[in-house]
Amino acid sequence: MNDNAIIDSRTDQAGFFNAARAILGDKGLITDPDDIEPWLTDWRGRYHGKALALAQPANADELAGAVRLCAERAIPIVAQGGNSGMVGGATPDDSGTALLLSTRRMTDIAIDADAMTATCGAGAILQVLHEAAEAQDLRFPLSLGGKGSATVGGLVSTNAGGTQVLRHGVMRALVLGLEVVLADGSVLDMTSALKKDNRGFDLKQVFVGSEGTLGIVTRAVLKLSPAIAERRVAVVGLDSLHRARELLLHCDAALPDALEGFEVMPQSCIDAVKAYNPDTQDPLETRHAWYALLEFVADRAGAEMLGERVEETLFAALEKGLGDDAVIAANEAQAEAFWTIRETISPAEKAKGPAAQHDISVPVEKMPDFVEAATKRILADHPDHEVAAFGHLGDGNVHFHVIAPRGADAAEWGPATGKDISRFVYDFVTEWGGSISAEHGIGQDKRDVLHATHDPVALRTMQAIKQALDPQGILNPGKLI
Repeated sequence: MNDNAIIDSRTDQAGFFNAARAILGDKGLITDPDDIEPWLTDWRGRYHGKALALAQPANADELAGAVRLCAERAIPIVAQGGNSGMVGGATPDDSGTALLLSTRRMTDIAIDADAMTATCGAGAILQVLHEAAEAQDLRFPLSLGGKGSATVGGLVSTNAGGTQVLRHGVMRALVLGLEVVLADGSVLDMTSALKKDNRGFDLKQVFVGSEGTLGIVTRAVLKLSPAIAERRVAVVGLDSLHRARELLLHCDAALPDALEGFEVMPQSCIDAVKAYNPDTQDPLETRHAWYALLEFVADRAGAEMLGERVEETLFAALEKGLGDDAVIAANEAQAEAFWTIRETISPAEKAKGPAAQHDISVPVEKMPDFVEAATKRILADHPDHEVAAFGHLGDGNVHFHVIAPRGADAAEWGPATGKDISRFVYDFVTEWGGSISAEHGIGQDKRDVLHATHDPVALRTMQAIKQALDPQGILNPGKLI
């Protein structure tokens, strides 16, 4: 990036604001520091930055115009959706030179029931998308705890996962088309959503998971599925994560067309949720070392037999010793209560105090052994800490959290002990052939770790793509690459 251009943009701030306001309108450009402040801190509260201004384009044309203006003046741009990311990927640095560009006004959603697709603006909220699809007797099969704030653009940019990856895959598998504004302000339209298109590279996949470093997603065409006609949600108590893995294999073999979610939670996570929300009820009458949360679904054709098939499958599992106790939700309210426990784990643990949180994956068959070995190593060195591993066992992704002792000062513990623990976890998961980021992305939180642990050839290839698409380096600088 041209340092002189940045200096010039500071001295000509009024000129930039006037030009930006001409493109975005009065509602589209925010310059009051107090109005910008709420968007300068990440969801976890670990990163805080400054911004030259906050741009809120209403459509792709306005966004493209703002990007062209920034490209002409070499002004950095940090794109932001719902600001619910976990790795500081949408937070500007503290220089105050970047334009914070929010897609929150780009909220249009169009459902094509015949094609079973949804065309969404980047700022469309995930929960609103769910509701729009349901109104057409369809569904978008990706959900996560932050569905009330997460945006489509953010989900695409981070290649989000969630609780239904086991059956439907991550965001990458659900994106049929994209519209992206490139670093020079040109618009790349890849929204044809053809089932067969062999005109060279599948360019849209370059931008899925690129975290706003290669272009800014303005529109996405997403794959929808038939609405669920019936579901069964169950909780099984287990004595080990190894037993949970055996239960997963059993259920997947018995009901491969119906098993949609398989989450694991230790007793400590249940206790944390109960402390955070005292109205929470234990899922089972007795305490267990681990709990598996399972969801089975069926369309209209299989709805009538689903309940019976699930009961038979879980009864056979208990007969084989693959669980100690089980309950199938009696109604939708109880099913939602079970899922609420799982989705409340992150805020419940956040309330407990500082923690080193790791979104990691290893080959599915290795996950129980990995969690056991990593936990043993950490507690040997830090016996006053707590380890909580929970999440999507079915696709080899768990959230591996190491919680500081009660009363620990976050400002002191995080940069010292917390950082040392994270360094060990990332080195250890790399040794096991895993990934330091399964679904949350890299952002600024894991950038240095990525460069220390990832294949150098892969890193050079990503850097070459970045240089080709953003030669000035103005798109989300300091993140990912």
